[in-house]
Amino acid sequence: MDSATLTLRVPMELKDQLDKLAEATHRTKSYLAGEAIRKYLDLEAWQVGEIQQALKEADEGDFASADDVAAIMKKYEA
Repeated sequence: MDSATLTLRVPMELKDQLDKLAEATHRTKSYLAGEAIRKYLDLEAWQVGEIQQALKEADEGDFASADDVAAIMKKYEA
């Protein structure tokens, strides 16, 4: 896998947490930071995709009917 160097500034508290986690897990700080960035990017990409899909459906007028909403709400009434 190709890799690149990324330099960034983080609060000292975050660096300390990363140092401790790297020591406890016997992983490098680079590995842990890379995994954290990967998970963040995956989550953000998923959220953006879901929002874009919802906007498309809304633009097409694809909404739940009042009866659909009432049926769902009835399931959660105490």
